[in-house]
Amino acid sequence: MLALLMGPLAAVHGAPVAAPIAAPATATPVDGAALFAAALIDLDGQPTTLSKYRGKPLIVNFWARWCGPCKVEIPELVSLQKRNSGVEVLGLNLENTPATVRDFAYAYDVNYPVFLTREPGLALMRALGNQKTVLPFTVVLNRHGDIVSSHIGAMSREKLDAAVAAALKPVPEPKSVP
Repeated sequence: MLALLMGPLAAVHGAPVAAPIAAPATATPVDGAALFAAALIDLDGQPTTLSKYRGKPLIVNFWARWCGPCKVEIPELVSLQKRNSGVEVLGLNLENTPATVRDFAYAYDVNYPVFLTREPGLALMRALGNQKTVLPFTVVLNRHGDIVSSHIGAMSREKLDAAVAAALKPVPEPKSVP
């Protein structure tokens, strides 16, 4: 009974979940189209989308300033971005106020692009496989925009390195139909 009561509480407060979730096992990877179509706000308060990142391997991390595990994970993401691994790191914050998120990102030396999802961020996380909307949540996309893996909870350097390998794994070009 306690587990039933604590599950939603953990989801609201961003408690990490021990086991990662992977993209559903299908013959073809899960499409990340919802991510590229999402209406976002940049840290200057301007509307934007992730369309300019289409065609690049990505590690997209959903987070919030109040999320303890997110604060633990951010330095690992900063380190990954510094290593110039060939994968672009993007942060999607679930909050509403660009100035406070910008100040937080500055205080944490965030060196990768950060965008605000606002309220639609929860629906976006569900669309990408995080049904409980737990933070942090990371989605890994290959250069075709396919989700090749996802993870709920803070990621260690080793898990991020595995995510980079998954994002960079060669994918055959789609065959044209005669």
